[in-house]
Amino acid sequence: MDFSDSFRIVNLAVAVIMILGGISQFFPVAFQSVIIGSYVIIFGLAIGLLEFQIPPQVSRYASFLFSFIGRGIFYIFVGSILLHDNTLRIIAGSIIGLIGVGYVVLEFIPSIEPPANMREADAGWGAEQV
Repeated sequence: MDFSDSFRIVNLAVAVIMILGGISQFFPVAFQSVIIGSYVIIFGLAIGLLEFQIPPQVSRYASFLFSFIGRGIFYIFVGSILLHDNTLRIIAGSIIGLIGVGYVVLEFIPSIEPPANMREADAGWGAEQV
């Protein structure tokens, strides 16, 4: 089964939710909120970019984003960062975290293959060129 388009839509939705959650993190203005919000916005932009273009540095230094379990744990991490204070942040963090749990579960279902943009850069564990 090929769910590439479905995964692309889900990943783009997660990217938008991350960016919006990062923007909401700026209010109320505090040093810690600005730093965390900036990181979440950068993570959202990176996830969105990976759906259209894969820079070689990303496949080398962030290879965990090219497997279901790696991307799922990353989504759970970012979702947990957003889980505090405001209702909208809790909703955004919960959605991102639940999608992350779904990706972790998909790792253990052999009949569902990763989408093309996750397979292109995946050369396997320890396949770095020296």
